[in-house]
Amino acid sequence: MTARPRPHLPMRPAWLCRNCAAPWPCGPAQLDLTAEYYGHSIALAFYLAASMHDAIDDGYRLGLRPDLPAMHARFLGWLSVARRPRRSPRR
Repeated sequence: MTARPRPHLPMRPAWLCRNCAAPWPCGPAQLDLTAEYYGHSIALAFYLAASMHDAIDDGYRLGLRPDLPAMHARFLGWLSVARRPRRSPRR
């Protein structure tokens, strides 16, 4: 029997990946989220924006001063690369 791969989920309040310990969303989490939300890019953006808000709140609760532009880049900056517009074929 083969072991199932462990999901790349956030560990709060540090917002590190439970699997690889990289800042979440790590590369594998981005791929998983892109597949999970395929065709629903607005829902993915809302989910990530809410997660970013929670991560910022957790940072302040821990006594940190989160770097807001870096948080935006980390949580939402990669979305434009992952999003693929649907185009109807031209005739």
